[in-house]
Amino acid sequence: MSKHTYRFVEEYTGIAMYGWDLEGDLDTLKYYLQKFSDDSFLDLIMTKLDQEDRDAIYSLLTSLLKKHLTEPEYHRHFLKDGTH
Repeated sequence: MSKHTYRFVEEYTGIAMYGWDLEGDLDTLKYYLQKFSDDSFLDLIMTKLDQEDRDAIYSLLTSLLKKHLTEPEYHRHFLKDGTH
């Protein structure tokens, strides 16, 4: 059984529009992040990113994880490694 779920992008019926209101912004971010993490899209985009792009994405993601998650949350919810 898979550890990851991506149901939001499949079930979302709203429009992807950022900057209108908080609920719409949050839904749009969830939608874009799940679309971005689709395996076939990642296979395409990874061939187009240069080192600067890859570094920027990695830096942003790791800084957000460090800023907003405790170590147990990081292991339980992001890594899903069952160690915490």
